[in-house]
Amino acid sequence: MSKYNFPNRVPFSKFLIQSAAIAKNPIPYHKKWFDLYNDSFSVKPWFQNTVMLTRDAEHSKHILQKHHKLYQKSKIQTKFLSKYVGYGLLTSNGDYWLQQRRLIQPGFHKEKIKNLVDIINASIVEQVSKIETGITVPLYPIMNKLAFEIVAKSLFNFSAEGQTLNRLQFIIEELQKFIVKEIRQPHKKLWLYLNGSIKYHMALVKESRTIIESIINQRRQTEAEHDDLLQMLLEAQYEDGSSMTNTQLIDEILILFVAGHETTANALTFTLTLLAQHPAILEKVEAEVTAVSTKNLGPLESIPQLSYVKNCIDESLRLYPPAWITDREALADDRLGDYFIKKGTMIGISIFELHRNKSFWNQPEAFIPERFSENPNLHKSEFYIPFGAGPRLCIGNNFAIYEMVLTIFEIIKRFDISTTTSEINYNPLITLKPVGSEMKFSSKAK
Repeated sequence: MSKYNFPNRVPFSKFLIQSAAIAKNPIPYHKKWFDLYNDSFSVKPWFQNTVMLTRDAEHSKHILQKHHKLYQKSKIQTKFLSKYVGYGLLTSNGDYWLQQRRLIQPGFHKEKIKNLVDIINASIVEQVSKIETGITVPLYPIMNKLAFEIVAKSLFNFSAEGQTLNRLQFIIEELQKFIVKEIRQPHKKLWLYLNGSIKYHMALVKESRTIIESIINQRRQTEAEHDDLLQMLLEAQYEDGSSMTNTQLIDEILILFVAGHETTANALTFTLTLLAQHPAILEKVEAEVTAVSTKNLGPLESIPQLSYVKNCIDESLRLYPPAWITDREALADDRLGDYFIKKGTMIGISIFELHRNKSFWNQPEAFIPERFSENPNLHKSEFYIPFGAGPRLCIGNNFAIYEMVLTIFEIIKRFDISTTTSEINYNPLITLKPVGSEMKFSSKAK
């Protein structure tokens, strides 16, 4: 008899039968099995290690925080994802990850991000001023363009041409869609080789890296001072006094684009849609925005005064976390609650389901921003982890929050918003992408 024991097992045959539907949207299946098997379940693919999924807060804390050294990111991220977006902070493991984190972390400290706030806000004002008024429009493309511009300006501070950045945005979006297809349908890999899909997307990878390298080389040749993230990355030094190579810089910049723009675009789309769907909450946001805007503060001074706006963003991140799932692989046998898991087991932590687990949340499906003001400690709880947890907590979390607060502030200051979107739909790709959200922006009455 095996010494290992895992959560209740979903028969792999059942998984196979429903594989096409699961590949399209795994969340309903995860929820069904979590409800059936008490927050954790396992699947044993033929000739492979057991895969475990959980929405248990203690399991999550054990893996991501208490015993994080016993776990590493799985091959899905370190092998498949890195093939397309580089071997950077998001996709690396072990000593190399730690070395890069220590090198880059100071540039994302709150005090450093404060220096970028004027650049972030200028990009927001520019993009929001371009929003069409008086007609109902798809919301996500507007937020996607806005978030991409903010990351681009914060990284490169106007040194890259608009046409170049547009091409980079197109490439990154194409790669993300293809990565999900390859990961979720591995049985089609031969066909993807034969029909030229892999060759085409690897050519896009090469093009994206060439674009970024040309920007890096251009910056290296100039003596002008730039207060942006690229300058920070160029000047960062390891303990031996050396700096990152161009290859390392490209890896980290690609990761910052991928992790930094789509997640924010998703979160802003969900947040604005939720506000428009809840008039009483929107009214409170409008009152706070009006009160703060009359004070004529700078963007940095405005952020801490927009506490209810922040609560709304926090609650949106709870209901629709852009990083909706994360995974780890056990580096050794380990006791995990009632289970004894084998080295090599891959564990998926469903942040989406953890954030809606009725064991931890009152009215988990409801949009209630006040829960974060009533209980400020929710941000530190093991069952609220929109930016991950432990040593691999998202390095750009402060950047993202500043960006989202200032964007909501600028939009609500300028426009009345409304939506005909009655139900929020989403597509769980690498990130949780909103689908079909529409919005009408009307100019504020003078």
